[in-house]
Amino acid sequence: MVNRQNWDWNSGEKEIADIGAWKEKFLRVQEPYASPDGEKIAAIVMPDEMEFSVCENGNVWEDVFDKVWFLKFGPDNRLTALVSDTEEWTLAVDQSAWEHRFDYVWDTHFSEDGKHIAIAAQKEGRYLGVTDDTPWETDFDTMNNFTVSRDGKMTAAAVQIVSFQSGDIFKFQEGAYSVAVNGRAWPNNFVNVWDMAFSPDNLHVAAAIRINLYDYTIAIDGIPWRQTFNGVWEPQVNPHDGSVTAPVRVGGKWTLAKDGEMLWDRLFVQLWHHQYSSDGQTLAAIVAPEFGRWTVAVNGKPWAHTFGDLVTDMVVSPDGAKVACVGKENGKWNIALDGVRWPGDFDMAWKPVFSPDGNNLAAKVEKNGQYSIVVNGKPLQQQFEMIWNPIFNPDGDKLLVRGIKSGENKYYRQVIPLAELL
Repeated sequence: MVNRQNWDWNSGEKEIADIGAWKEKFLRVQEPYASPDGEKIAAIVMPDEMEFSVCENGNVWEDVFDKVWFLKFGPDNRLTALVSDTEEWTLAVDQSAWEHRFDYVWDTHFSEDGKHIAIAAQKEGRYLGVTDDTPWETDFDTMNNFTVSRDGKMTAAAVQIVSFQSGDIFKFQEGAYSVAVNGRAWPNNFVNVWDMAFSPDNLHVAAAIRINLYDYTIAIDGIPWRQTFNGVWEPQVNPHDGSVTAPVRVGGKWTLAKDGEMLWDRLFVQLWHHQYSSDGQTLAAIVAPEFGRWTVAVNGKPWAHTFGDLVTDMVVSPDGAKVACVGKENGKWNIALDGVRWPGDFDMAWKPVFSPDGNNLAAKVEKNGQYSIVVNGKPLQQQFEMIWNPIFNPDGDKLLVRGIKSGENKYYRQVIPLAELL
């Protein structure tokens, strides 16, 4: 995890950059991105016709490129971008481009501490993963669902290991896909493979698979569960005991299975996006108890409150004691905590964030074209024309707000004590 203790947590506001000045300086300025610590803001810019670069805090990268896209700050505040120079693609990190070049690259991933970076790449019609400028030794016909372990040292993807023509349905039904871990494919192949998950120790990988046209299950290190189902969703690995769970479809409804056996005794119209607490004792999932109604189930028990449109962006508190989500009802968005919906409605709401101690919850929201932060159901008085997700300090008593104030076109970072907000 990133050590946020070293960030500037002194209360107060700091102006970082005048975004309006950038728009006068360059032919084009794309959407800006703020670093996690709030000290940097960057955007892809066009200094001249058909030339692209990156402007960071008003300073332009020395190199210009044919194309720049997927600008992204890592957890350690390093700035990355996928760049093309004379139609060769690679990753640039704080202006320094990787040595290896490819025909195309995409899907930047970071380790939790930001020290390791991985991307998916294609070269000469073949696909592979690349970590810290080191490509896999093996490439494949196709690759998707690129996945990176929490520490960034392991990568995996669904790959095609048997070649066949587009019309060869019999070869397809025999199974042509598997999982490649750091470039090494499982020996077993399946009709389809997707949604991989690493165990906390990186020794095992679980994936959703289709064995034939009708039967689905979970495979661990290439070995399928003995039980098959009508459908499966993304597996997860319990951080406490290493067991594997996954939503499974049985008789037209969904429940959770653990190592192939039923874990929850209740069936739902839908169940997905399940998530563990850090100690593995709390297991929550987004569920539909009945058709057209959505909520969250915690350890198999659904909340009483439901939403009619959808539930998304569920998050479990660090101690596992609380669960929050974003819900939508009649076109309006809101935040719910432990089954209780916050007061007020919004035009949009984003994934909520718990304080490290789990006692406070904050979320980015939009209403009437303006953005703000809501803390424990109470909105900030300030309005922004652009804002980023809030971040709590390690002690959980201050909040970092990063945004472009309405009418000013300037980017600020602001540290606010929760006592002032609440």
